[in-house]
Amino acid sequence: MRKVMLRIVPFLILCYIISYLDRVNVGFAALTMNRDLGFSAAVYGLGAGIFFVTYFLFEVPSNLALHRFGARMWIARIMVTWGVLSGAMGFIPQISAATGLSYEAVFYTIRLLLGAAEAGFFPGVIFYLTLWFPSAYRARVVGYFMTALPLASVIGAPLSGYLLGLDGFHGMAGWQWMFIIEAIPAVILAAIVLGYLTDKPGQAKWLEPAERDWLAARLAQEERERAGVATHSPLAALANPLVLALGFVYFGVVAMNYTVGFFLPSIIREFGLSNLQTGFVAAIPSLVGAISMVVWGRRSDAAGERKWHLVFALAVGACSFAAAAVIQEPVLKILCFAIAAFGIYGSQPVFWTLPGSFLSGAAAAAGIAVINSLANLSGFAGPYVMGWIKTSTGDFTGGLLLVACVAGLATLVVAMIGRQHFPQRAPQGEARPQAAE
Repeated sequence: MRKVMLRIVPFLILCYIISYLDRVNVGFAALTMNRDLGFSAAVYGLGAGIFFVTYFLFEVPSNLALHRFGARMWIARIMVTWGVLSGAMGFIPQISAATGLSYEAVFYTIRLLLGAAEAGFFPGVIFYLTLWFPSAYRARVVGYFMTALPLASVIGAPLSGYLLGLDGFHGMAGWQWMFIIEAIPAVILAAIVLGYLTDKPGQAKWLEPAERDWLAARLAQEERERAGVATHSPLAALANPLVLALGFVYFGVVAMNYTVGFFLPSIIREFGLSNLQTGFVAAIPSLVGAISMVVWGRRSDAAGERKWHLVFALAVGACSFAAAAVIQEPVLKILCFAIAAFGIYGSQPVFWTLPGSFLSGAAAAAGIAVINSLANLSGFAGPYVMGWIKTSTGDFTGGLLLVACVAGLATLVVAMIGRQHFPQRAPQGEARPQAAE
């Protein structure tokens, strides 16, 4: 599978880095944008979170469209629209002047449109990977793909801090240049997607015939093995209790993830650091997260065990958030967020092996989208509540404790799910062409 992995995964990682960066760079923009536009923490929190209202509403339709029209065309469509809208964030004052809308109204409108545009990208890629990789490889493959999340912060945090320093260049604020410059790669990559991605293994001219046959046979065998137990109907997937339970579990993961993405720069800035220093310090938890994703996903694959790997990672994240809430010493607080990054990022490759074990075909596309869209409601609720608590109390303690409680409940839900619902070690030792490895 090495040949397939090297062809597909690095490119998708690059696309997801740009996706995540365009989604959360508003957290760095807030360091100066809020002052320039007169936004309170509550206004900013609502704007950051409102993205996920339309993201939730359009997630399932977008993933079903991907299943119908093919990954290549649909992912390219998603990337073009999110790139244009992300760049539009840099023109909030100009759009306000042209339309007569307030800064807040323009901010909210663009974030709503951006959520609709970006809906379907992540679950679409997860579904796409199930079309290419047998179950024995999925935790590590998803782990590799999702290193894009921490890598986006490792790269984007210092970059965003640097771009904020362009304040006054050609009469525009640094945060405006940050949005514009960081949006350009999405549009460029969209054009590349059309010529680079292949919808299905049978269409892959870059594989030898023997490699295509082996991969198709392996995937078909797994499909037959799931035939008696997997859900195939999209409507049945929407009502599946396990889908809903996993949606809540991932709600806890996403709550931790976006708390870090949207508010860690502001928390660090309170230590008295410059924008550039804030960027480098904010990258530390993300670097830990990138390593955790790869190591924990590979360990889960090697052990053939999912449930307790997921429980352990979630528990570490919940406890670390609780500690970060009550510890005020800067170095220890950052250490808590770095440890929490293991829970946030280490849990995700293990988690995303689960839907493919009981969903198939269009039901998998719908079920994965439902799980992701339900979870991303925390992307709306979390920033809004965090901003409201910060405005009301003057600090982030209450908000961090609330996120820790949600993550703790998610841990308990996983612990209570029957072990039979977790995919175990896949059969080993079948013949395969050496070149496919």
